[in-house]
Amino acid sequence: MPSNKTNSVRVLGIVGSPRKRGNTDILVDEVLAGAREEGADFEKIYLSKLSIAPCRACEGCKKAGKCVNDDDMQLVAEKMNQSAIWVLGTPVYFWGPSGWFKAFMDRWYGVRKQVNFEDRSVIVVVPLEDTNAATARHTVGMIKDALDYLKSKILTSLVVPGVLNRGDVNSHEQKLAQARQAGRDAVANHRRGA
Repeated sequence: MPSNKTNSVRVLGIVGSPRKRGNTDILVDEVLAGAREEGADFEKIYLSKLSIAPCRACEGCKKAGKCVNDDDMQLVAEKMNQSAIWVLGTPVYFWGPSGWFKAFMDRWYGVRKQVNFEDRSVIVVVPLEDTNAATARHTVGMIKDALDYLKSKILTSLVVPGVLNRGDVNSHEQKLAQARQAGRDAVANHRRGA
């Protein structure tokens, strides 16, 4: 949705869950709502609706300068380049990200010459069924390590335990408020050059 403000910041929400209006989707929406309140333009994509093949470790990207898989990752890469802030959301599936998110993340290797990861601001949201937030440590750690390696700037990681059923996160008002504030802060800080 475009904003009316002139110095608009573009924010891209990437949902790694197949459940529309599920907990991941709701959290990403809250971050985007906060960004919108600060006048940002935003877009949201669902990885489960796209065709993104897994990385084949063929090293073809080293020769071609881009990933040799011809699929929707090229579209996602374009949208990533157009956006100053990324909101990356995935539920925890068996101690890791969803398969859609993992395939997307593995493809960073092949598109890193096409996508400017450096100094990109990132907000990570991770809901999970387990009531112990530590169960998300592998998922969050994997995302953080990859983004650190690619020199992206991780603004915050919001982990929300104890949410399994669609919409359970709606009863976590404090977490929803944190997500919205993260969106506001990301846009405000980007404008200030922080």
